[in-house]
Amino acid sequence: MKTEPNIADPDAFYAAWVGAQQDLSESDSADYNARLVLLLANQVGDNTVLQACIQAAQQL
Repeated sequence: MKTEPNIADPDAFYAAWVGAQQDLSESDSADYNARLVLLLANQVGDNTVLQACIQAAQQL
C-alpha cells in the first residue's frame, strides 16, 4: 500500500470530487462515493492492497 502522496494534483482531484457532489442529496452523495470507491478499487485490482487500505482507513 502506498502511503506517500501519489496524486499529481491533489487539489484538482479534491475539487473535482467535491464538485461532482455539490448538487446531490446526502443519500445520492453516499451512493456516488460508493460507486467511486468501487471504480477505484477495480483500478487497484490487488486484493492484498485493498485489504490493507480498508484496515488503514479504519485506523485513521
